[in-house]
Amino acid sequence: MPLFIRLMICIVIVGLTLYKYIDKMNEVTELRLTIPILAKELQDINEKNIEIQYAIETFESPGHLMELARKPEFGHLKYPYLDEVMIISVDNNKP
Repeated sequence: MPLFIRLMICIVIVGLTLYKYIDKMNEVTELRLTIPILAKELQDINEKNIEIQYAIETFESPGHLMELARKPEFGHLKYPYLDEVMIISVDNNKP
């Protein structure tokens, strides 16, 4: 094979390898640029979860539930009798 053809094949192979390398580096750079955006979204979601958890805990607090029980729209509710209460024991040793 003449020297010129070998040289052209080597240049083409090096060119393709360089192209693939640069393409892969562009993908990595693009992913690196999306990391701060996703981190901000994750932080926003975590803050919203904390806010919602606080709202749930506030609503389910015993004091708030007693206030709701005193309101007229919940007047039809009554405390259960002891014979109506079912206690379920959980055995943590069993799978």
